[in-house]
Amino acid sequence: MASDEKSIPMAEAIRRGMADCSPAERKVARVLLSSYPSAGFETVAKLAARAGVSGPTVLRFANRLGYRGFPDFQQALRDDLDERSASPVDLYDRRRPDAPSTPAAGLQRAAWITSETLDRTFDALVPGEFDRAVELLCAPKARVLVAGGRFSGLLATLLAQHLQLLRPGVSPLPEFDAGRIEAMAGLKRGDVVVLFDYRRYEEPTRRLAMVARERKASVVLFTDAWMSPIASEADVVLPSETESPSAAFDAMTPVLAIVEAMIAECAARLGSAASDRMRDVEAAGRELGLY
Repeated sequence: MASDEKSIPMAEAIRRGMADCSPAERKVARVLLSSYPSAGFETVAKLAARAGVSGPTVLRFANRLGYRGFPDFQQALRDDLDERSASPVDLYDRRRPDAPSTPAAGLQRAAWITSETLDRTFDALVPGEFDRAVELLCAPKARVLVAGGRFSGLLATLLAQHLQLLRPGVSPLPEFDAGRIEAMAGLKRGDVVVLFDYRRYEEPTRRLAMVARERKASVVLFTDAWMSPIASEADVVLPSETESPSAAFDAMTPVLAIVEAMIAECAARLGSAASDRMRDVEAAGRELGLY
């Protein structure tokens, strides 16, 4: 990987670079991603032992990512952690652009940034990961629970409400503790928990992932390119780019685009079962006088 890609968040750079690595170097990458970011701050010898490779393999891996050595890699990881924990105030102070000369120039800038961010998001998505997520969400016997955070909870609700129209057994997780306890209590192998988690990553969401894994349920994670800590617990990870026309807030448009693509693919995958479900929902709505 060329050094000009260092602007890519570290976890995403590691994930993308795995295809160009040797089998031994891929072992290093998997250890780093499975215990991200703590594994990256271990010594070369300890990281090599965890990955079952030699010390020189760890150094070659860092070189392949474009770093001069392991200390250079670890400094980049520290810088990456600063980005992962950035608040809206931090982002505003770093990004604050000059005001556009006209409203039209501001719209043009926003359109360009949004288009570029969407393109990079879809280019980086791994088709196999997306297909696996659709497969899990369409499993006929699976109970699907969906949850997000302060802002991403809106997108979690959107996904859950659409899936409810396509298949039974889908529920957005309640925000209040008692409701979450009740919903998670019956979780079992074969069920699916869909989580949305973006920087500054939220501890209640991480705990949902941990409980899901303990109960042998599958975890589908929507996250950003810095990768939520939940990524090490997830069966499927769907990252999106976050560059936004706003100086203070990350973009949610790419996440919405992935959600809408997933809804469309689930509808196509479920076929007649989805259309029958939608007819039943419409009929119930008319009976209740809602439609």
